[in-house]
Amino acid sequence: MPKENVAIKSENWRLNSHKDLNDLQKDIIESRDPNRLEVVVCHGTGCIANGSPKVSSAIRESLLGAGINVKLMPGIKTTGCHGFCSRGPLVIVRPHGFFYQRVTPKDAEEIVKKTLMEKQPVERLLYKNPKTGKTILTEKEIPFYSLQERIVLHNIGKVDPTDIKDSIASGGYQALAKALCSMSPEQVVKEVEKSGLRGRGGAGFPTGRKWRSALKAIEKKGYPAYVVVNGDEGDPGAFMDRTIMEGDPHAVLEGLIIGAYAIGAKQGYLYVRAEYPLAIKHLEIAMEQAREYGLLGENILNTGFSFDARINRGAGAFVCGESTALFTSIEGKAGNPRPKYVRSVEEGLWGKPTVLNNVETWANIPLVIEKGADWYSKIGVPKSTGTKVFSLVGKVNNVGLVEVPMGIPLVKIIEDIGGGVIGGENFKAVQTGGPSGGCIPYSLKDTPVDFDSLTKVGSMMGSGGMIVMDKHDCVVDIGRYFLRFLEEESCGKCIPCRLGLIRMRKILDGFSSGTGTKQDIDDLISLSQALQDGALCALGSSAPNPILTTLKYFNNEYLSHIENHKCPAGVCKELITYSINADKCTGCRSCARQCPKQCISGDKKKPHVINTENCIRCGICMETCKFEAVIVS
Repeated sequence: MPKENVAIKSENWRLNSHKDLNDLQKDIIESRDPNRLEVVVCHGTGCIANGSPKVSSAIRESLLGAGINVKLMPGIKTTGCHGFCSRGPLVIVRPHGFFYQRVTPKDAEEIVKKTLMEKQPVERLLYKNPKTGKTILTEKEIPFYSLQERIVLHNIGKVDPTDIKDSIASGGYQALAKALCSMSPEQVVKEVEKSGLRGRGGAGFPTGRKWRSALKAIEKKGYPAYVVVNGDEGDPGAFMDRTIMEGDPHAVLEGLIIGAYAIGAKQGYLYVRAEYPLAIKHLEIAMEQAREYGLLGENILNTGFSFDARINRGAGAFVCGESTALFTSIEGKAGNPRPKYVRSVEEGLWGKPTVLNNVETWANIPLVIEKGADWYSKIGVPKSTGTKVFSLVGKVNNVGLVEVPMGIPLVKIIEDIGGGVIGGENFKAVQTGGPSGGCIPYSLKDTPVDFDSLTKVGSMMGSGGMIVMDKHDCVVDIGRYFLRFLEEESCGKCIPCRLGLIRMRKILDGFSSGTGTKQDIDDLISLSQALQDGALCALGSSAPNPILTTLKYFNNEYLSHIENHKCPAGVCKELITYSINADKCTGCRSCARQCPKQCISGDKKKPHVINTENCIRCGICMETCKFEAVIVS
């Protein structure tokens, strides 16, 4: 039970030692009743878009209207993303642990009456396992969560990201205090080296080796040196870094301060996409609170170490995720990449030694320091230690954010955690690594998800995007999508990228319109080689990966476009035909009413037909038909 009248240190009380931090953590924990009812509402970007703020307000209004004694009034906590995005808005009632999904404001009154007052679950809001049909009561019993290993995400969904006391109560800044008060910078670097942590931004470069290289550069060139967070997450379908910044900003900040201590940096930067306003807001709040508590700024924890950081907003250019483009953007110039004659650890920001890591990498640092390299290195596989956070999207039942140990088979993520493909069939391919990655076919479903294994099959880890595709996805169309994306996002500074991407995309346009040839495949491979060898930065050199992997694993689909003038997936408009199955058509006329070209005819309650000459292949008829009578061939 909590102590009566425990006084928590004021917001302006500065922490001057590790003991002060421990005392504050103890005071916060003892001031809280672990048995008090608490309604936790997900306020990640996805749930906010689905109306979670209205849910919070409705629950608050229902509580006030229920006439509950103020002393017994449940608390309402808003947190970052819980990860189960396809089921939001999410509400968890603690300490019971009842997990409610797809909650609307209309459900608030029933939650208050039945759960908060009568302590009974609202059955219709509970999660039902689609495979077994079993209703599941709590979050930890749901396979989507129970099969994960959440260490980087361990606080997200539990703490209020705008309250530093919540972070401190759950162990926040303990690693920083340990590093500053009982470890030398050299010991910190050695611990990171020993952990085997590799950068989670895409390249997978050993983090400890990067820090060591920075120290060697500083010995030659002297200070200043800088530490930078790369929060310019731009891969389509990726939202790992955004979620971490929104849901546990103190973990990112703590990792950055530890890294600054390790190399002796006095200034740091957090480069965050301007399209992430909630992440920026929460980081700003976290930094201000950390300064008030003496965890950021001058003489941190009275150790003599001083460090501060600022946020730089990215303007939405995908290429600014590349290190040199990011640096030039922070320096106030156009975010264009430059040749990497010298690594950024030697000449980064303003030509000075700079350590750049992505958001997830920095969030791993406190875990490595607090729990130790030996603990960390036992998670995952030898050359890919720890866990990896993925955004699982596409044609999968459980869309959301997942964290798994490195080396887990791909199929386990898709089938067990993700709940399999919508419709119950096998997945066709999985795109990992975004526009820079490759498409992995179902035949390689047992591929271990780690840096080296993904590279061997032609893909890459990337920052953690994982797009699941089914039989209705066309690999030619997927390739066109990524090339168009990169074509628009390229800075155009180098010829291989500026001209090569356009030419490759036009070749794929020919395949999708039925004018492609086998020679075009040879040209694609030749152009891919030119981009890999000659592009200025990774945007161009990795652009061919989706094309090369689909050519390798789905060559027959390309040949079908070229030789048979057919799109097996039924996607490429010029190569498909819509028709109506007379045996299934009921003559309801829904499709005829919706057709923008009025090319569907037939008597009421009798099979209809499509005039293929007038059909523009928009697909509205197929979307409208409830009887699956419209077919594409």
